[in-house]
Amino acid sequence: QVQLVESGGGLVQAGGSLRLSCVASGRTFSMHTMGWFRQAPGKEREFVAAISWNGDSTNYADSVKGRFTISRYNAKNTVYLLMNSLKPEDTAVYYCAADFRGGDSYEYWGQGTQVTVSS
Repeated sequence: QVQLVESGGGLVQAGGSLRLSCVASGRTFSMHTMGWFRQAPGKEREFVAAISWNGDSTNYADSVKGRFTISRYNAKNTVYLLMNSLKPEDTAVYYCAADFRGGDSYEYWGQGTQVTVSS
């Protein structure tokens, strides 16, 4: 089993920054990819960013490219999402997810952290 705990959400003005953290515990040694997703009220959950666990491959949604940066610190089983130039449309609950099988299967999910961007 794997447990994921997100933190770092909050209220920020448009143009501001936040850094989200996701700490993984449990059976993390065979993890393939870590990702961040978000879900705004009344909308479906959408992909934000992902990073490979043993390499340096990253992937971003077009809506956040150039503003968000995903990184990892394997010694602490932690993945970060640095969010700059935040916009009101970035407001959502942000979820961390772990993919063990590859192919974007994302078998494990955190509880989410709320990010609210005021205009």
